[in-house]
Amino acid sequence: MSLTVECIWPLACRLGEGLVWDEAKQSIFFVDIQGLAVHAYTPAKNAQRSWPMPEMVGWLVPRASGDWVAGFKSGVAALKLGQPSKIEWLHRVHKPNSPMRLNDAKADAEGRLWFGTMNGEDESQPVGVFHRLGADGALATVDRGYCVTNGPTFSVDGRTIFHTDSPLRTIYAFDVSPEGELSNKRVWVKFADDEGYPDGMTTDADGHVWVAHWGGSRVTQRGASGQVLQTITLPVPHVTNVAFGGADLSDLYITSARKGLSAPQLAAAPLSGGLFCVAGAGQGRLPGVFAG
Repeated sequence: MSLTVECIWPLACRLGEGLVWDEAKQSIFFVDIQGLAVHAYTPAKNAQRSWPMPEMVGWLVPRASGDWVAGFKSGVAALKLGQPSKIEWLHRVHKPNSPMRLNDAKADAEGRLWFGTMNGEDESQPVGVFHRLGADGALATVDRGYCVTNGPTFSVDGRTIFHTDSPLRTIYAFDVSPEGELSNKRVWVKFADDEGYPDGMTTDADGHVWVAHWGGSRVTQRGASGQVLQTITLPVPHVTNVAFGGADLSDLYITSARKGLSAPQLAAAPLSGGLFCVAGAGQGRLPGVFAG
């Protein structure tokens, strides 16, 4: 099957990330972490909207009570987008002047929120933490020692969670108990040097994991043992995240970044930081919803 990659919004994000499909609004939402903004694209109307944020925002996750829960630099907050947007802090994780920030998250089928942290000023420091936030507001540390936390995504049955340390080029898998406890951490995939670095991920309806390749100009679809099933090549080096959306959840949306690219590199890849879409790439699932 021949797939076509289309840049549907060349908005030049500094660090595009955090893709999530809003079924009610039939729109794909995403963030520009370093651009301090949330963006939304509605494919049926070819409509674009943007909202400024007061600090870096790494992700949005749907909230059971409505609107969003967002991962800001310093913590988790309820977010109602508007002019102005309304922010209600649920859990401060870092002080505002800390070099640490939140990076990448998803909710599981039980309504728990899983997110990681990292040192945003020195990505070589293994001080990142993987957290679980319950609907009752209890925050638990489930793993630590990460340079850049990324990913997370779940197997279809919810019994496995995949989580990444990007600079180590490694995607880990954990067993997940019904209570949300992790065990049996193991290396699921180790990227070769020419593949770039694993970044954001999503799981399709067949249980395949789709991985964005930072510095690798591609997205790969992987089987249960991590083997590459197909590769989608993009015209930009820094591919950051993936999510399915569209009326039948068959379109793959992809974010990218301009961060770290030199002037010659940007000249060679002018669509860097744009939002891309691959129509009919597979069959996705609706995103998890945070129950808190």
